[in-house]
Amino acid sequence: MKILIKRAYEAADAKDGYRVLVDRLWPRGLSKEKAALDWWDKEIAPTPQLRMWFGHSPERWQEFSAAYTNELKNNTVALAEFKEKTKGQKVVTLVYAAKDEQHTHALVLQSYLNQHL
Repeated sequence: MKILIKRAYEAADAKDGYRVLVDRLWPRGLSKEKAALDWWDKEIAPTPQLRMWFGHSPERWQEFSAAYTNELKNNTVALAEFKEKTKGQKVVTLVYAAKDEQHTHALVLQSYLNQHL
């Protein structure tokens, strides 16, 4: 399975395959139609505490990445559900809303899933 990432505000494309929103909060100003999602997986996103602590601060990126990776290791239920929902898909696109494309949890999640699926 190929795992891609894409901002929620970018147009959906057939090449995206199975589209999964991986944020706990719905992207502001985005309609369900425009989002063109197959699934909204809130449980695989960082915990609210970690997300608020990080606050998309590049200075906290390394620590955030390590903490979120640790959360993923311990989130076996969400990972099992992700595996089940995406089984048989050739391409899965992790959709996220953050403006900063270099410091987003979707990058950490993509890396983790590539190593563990």
